[in-house]
Amino acid sequence: MQMKATVLVVFLMFFSNISYTQTALPLKSKSMLSGKKVYDMYCQACHQADGNGVPRLNPPLAVTVYVTGSKTRLIDIVLKGLTDPLEINGEEYNNPMAAHSFLTDQQIADVLTFIRNSFGNKAGAISVAEVKKQRAKK
Repeated sequence: MQMKATVLVVFLMFFSNISYTQTALPLKSKSMLSGKKVYDMYCQACHQADGNGVPRLNPPLAVTVYVTGSKTRLIDIVLKGLTDPLEINGEEYNNPMAAHSFLTDQQIADVLTFIRNSFGNKAGAISVAEVKKQRAKK
């Protein structure tokens, strides 16, 4: 009887923990689906299908606070590009990233929402209003 109770407690702890810790948006949401299309078209060649980038060349987007942290910094990188060396997870990346300001505010919001909720990342969505605000600061 004690063994069954222990198994039940472990089972409940495991599944209740999952329900509280998973905050990633479902891939089925409109923003995630649209974001994946933008990612596949403009981001995947450098950052790879799994979001792990290319060592010492193109930084990973997978499981990094650089992606899950500051929304404005992330939006600015897409809008303005990045030419300075960047250190992520103790590794330096020197390959410049071109600006993607030709993307619409909706496309940028969607692709960044996709990135922030894929590849092991679990972060909030980025709204069109947030992108619009950063674009206006040029």
